[in-house]
Formats: sequence, structure tokens, C-alpha cells
Amino acid sequence: MNSVFFCGGKIDEQSTTNNQLKNPNFTVMKMELKIHNSLSKKKELFEPITPGYVGMYVCGPTVYGEPHLGHARPYITFDVLYRYLEHLDMKVRYVRNITDVGHLEDELAGEGEDKIAKKARLEKLEPMEVVQTYTNSFHDKMDRLNTKRPSIEPRASGHIIEQIDMIEKIMANGLAYEVNGSVYFDIHEYSKSHKYGELSGRILEDLVAGAGNERRELAAQSDKKNPEDFALWKNAQPEHIMRWPSPWGVGFPGWHLECSVMSEKYLGKTFDIHGGGMDLLFPHHECEIAQAKAATGINPVKYWMHNNMITINGKKMGKSLGNFITLTEFFAGSHDFLEQAYSPMCIRFFILQAHYRSTVDFSNEALIAAEKGYKRLINAKGILSKMEHPGNEVAKDAAADEAIQKLCVRAYDHINDDLNTAQVLAELFEVSSKVNAYQNKQLDIAELSKATFDKMKQTFFTFFTDILGLLDESGSTGDDGSMDGVMNLLIDIRKTARENKDFATSDKIRDSLNELEIQLKDGKEGTTWVKN
Repeated sequence: MNSVFFCGGKIDEQSTTNNQLKNPNFTVMKMELKIHNSLSKKKELFEPITPGYVGMYVCGPTVYGEPHLGHARPYITFDVLYRYLEHLDMKVRYVRNITDVGHLEDELAGEGEDKIAKKARLEKLEPMEVVQTYTNSFHDKMDRLNTKRPSIEPRASGHIIEQIDMIEKIMANGLAYEVNGSVYFDIHEYSKSHKYGELSGRILEDLVAGAGNERRELAAQSDKKNPEDFALWKNAQPEHIMRWPSPWGVGFPGWHLECSVMSEKYLGKTFDIHGGGMDLLFPHHECEIAQAKAATGINPVKYWMHNNMITINGKKMGKSLGNFITLTEFFAGSHDFLEQAYSPMCIRFFILQAHYRSTVDFSNEALIAAEKGYKRLINAKGILSKMEHPGNEVAKDAAADEAIQKLCVRAYDHINDDLNTAQVLAELFEVSSKVNAYQNKQLDIAELSKATFDKMKQTFFTFFTDILGLLDESGSTGDDGSMDGVMNLLIDIRKTARENKDFATSDKIRDSLNELEIQLKDGKEGTTWVKN
């Protein structure tokens, strides 16, 4: 990557004149983004396969429940990467799938009931009704977290034909076998010509030795040749409500297969970046590599990126463990673990405060600290937007001027160092301290040249809004005051209903507003409302 930036703005490398480069008011940086590649286990200079274009695939949600804090981390992480690549003038095709079939309860063994089918059975709904409900909820929460929508968002159920086609290629290459209408990937046969475990570091012999009686018994019951083999296609039992015809009988695709098929369809047999949570590294992403190489003979991904987990009391937060807090609960403050409501930008800031490859442990104290930090930067942003420089072209304090120049450079250095958003925020806090000092007349703004002041301002806004994706939740929403009038009217109607012991009407108003994420708070001095 050979983009050249002035601190706070990009220029064309070939148009840069010697006079510009020698101008002390400009700091020139060569953008070299390095990312940690899970495949090589080290940081590598990011060089797209096709210069100027990036293909990125991120594993999307299995939509059988409300999105929780654990979901927010990967989609915020890869949203920042998406934004930064676009900031570097890259043309990005970002593909993020929706898993709406094939994700079974026992992820490791690939056995059990389909998660969406089970939800549909329990709630007496059509499976696609469950899918649409939670897809809508996922989109709503991701929008509120200000994550950009992907370029393409394919569903697994919409690509059954392509999945059958890939299975047939793998079988034709002798690396899969059919038993009683199910097709399994033959890991032992694959390992004769390929390295299984290259991403996760798992060694097949160790997997076999550590399989244990439980997995051996499970394999015997499921027709697998080996416990390590995984399903490409599963025979649908009569009670299974999600089913499609195939050359092997009526069934449904395996979870791992879906991502291999959809990433190849929209990004090609080899593409730049595949992202997801650390929990997907094995077996999901390992199986993706094996499937793709078994079908095409080509390594499918140049850079694998994995964000670490959000934990609660030291354990991974997730639906399967039952220890998750939904984003709706965070926004409303309605979970027993929560001391208050936390806004979408507070959640986003909380996640960005840590490097994406580090573990983050949930606590109210950490979220409250994040809320304070976010408000501090919002305050600085407001002051900076109104601050006027006296216009001097030469700095009164050359050292202070140079320090701000270096601060701008460091912000880019940190984001280029494997998306170190924590250190970027540290630089923005440094700007915040300077802004407050200028505002309070502790420092003279004229110590900076106008060019340096403008670059500091632009760098702050570029990172805060464009790259980190933070929004000013304290600003005007465009409401002309009518919202307050409507809410006061509803509060009066509810008060009258309660006085008349018409609790059905009172509860309906409260519950309907809760569905709109508007919370009523009854106190000694009356009822107030807050938009979560």
C-alpha cells in the first residue's frame, strides 16, 4: 500500500512537490497497514490481491435470538477495518452472511437439532419467520451501533444449489463420502495430501488420540467413518422442518459449508480478508479452509483475522452458555447485571477501548468509565468545532506545533498497527486535553500555526467519526419539541388511567413505549421518560 497522507488528509503521491514535502507545516506519512494474520501467527503488511480493491468476508449471525454484547464486538471491529480501508481509498466488497439453516446445537460434533428449527418448534412459528424476526432485530441493533451495512448480505438458504455443487466437487476429488443420505468430509483422506489444522494449529493425530469414548460413541451412532469428520450435507429426518432435495436425498447443508460457498461466489476462489470471532477459528474456519482446498485446490484466504471474546465473570459471553446480555437490555438497562442503561455509543466506545485481539471482561464499572470517556471526547469535539484560530501562519511555539504534528502521525501509526483503536483513542484524549487547555486560556491557541491547528481538528474529526464510527448522541436529533409534547400527553393519559384504576390502559402505554425503547420512570416528583 503506497498511499501518502498529509496529517489529516490524503494527497496523490505523484503530485507531491518538493516544496510541499519540505514545508515544515506538513507531516507526510506513508500508509502501511499491518494486520495480524491468524494463518501465519504474525503481523503482516496488508497488500490486497488486486491493488486498490479488497474482498472481505465476515461470518454473520445465526439468527435465532436477540443479538447480545458478544455479537457487537466482531461487527464493530470489522466495521472499523471496513471504514479505514475506504478511508485509504480502497474499493471494498464487504460480504457478511446470515446463517438461517444448518447450525446445529453441538457445533464441534455437528450433531443435534438445528438451532433455528428448534426455536421455530418451541415458539410454533415457521423457521423463516424466526429468521426474519431476528434478522430485523440484528439490523436494528447494528444500525444503532453505527456499523455500516455490508456490500452483500447473503443467506445460507438462498445458496443451496451452490452448496450441492461444492459437495459434488469434493466427492469427485475423493475427499467426502455419503452414508444413508448424509455426506461427510473425510479428514483423514484429506490429510494425506493437505495439512489439516494449519489455521488452528490442531494436529490430526492429537484430535484422534483425544477424541475420547463420548465422541467415538457419537461417531458410531452418526455413520461417520471417523469422529473428526464433519457434515457437508445432513439427511433430514421426517420431523426436521427445514429440508431441500439433493442427489443424496432430502436434507440440509452443513454449517461450515455455507461460508465456503458464499465467500467463493461473491469474492472468488481466493480473496483478501476473512474475519470472525476467535471462537470460530476451530472448527468452523479450519473446516472452511479444508472444504475450499478440497473443492478447488486453492488456499481461499490471504489474511485471516479474529477478534477475541467478551467475557462475563471470566467466561465467554454467549447464548449457548446462557450468560449473555442482549443489546436491547443494555440500551434499556433492564438486565439484573446492569446498574443503568448504556447507550449504543457507550457500548461502541467500550469495545474500541481495547485492542480487538485482547479479551474484554464485562463490568458496570468498565462501562461507566467508557461512558465518561466518550462524553469527554464529545465535549472536546463540540469545543473544537466552534474554536477559531487567530490565523497566524507561523507557530509561536515551534515545539508545541511539532508535538501536535507528531500526535497526528501517531494516530495513523496506531490504526496502521493492526487496528490499535485503544491507542488511537489515547491520542484523541491527548487532543481533548489540549482543547480544554486552549478553551480555559491555560494555553495560547496561537502557539500553533493555523495549518497545524486545522490538521489537528481534521484528524480528530476523521478518526472520531469516519474511522472509529462514533456519533454525537448529545446533539440535536432534529426534534422541534413535539416529542416532549407527545410524551407529556401520554404520561398525563397514563396518570389519569391509574387514578381511575384502569391499569390495563396504564400498562399498555408503558409496555408499548418499552417496545419502542422508550422507558417511563415513576418517581416522587412524577413520571419522566428516556429514549434508550
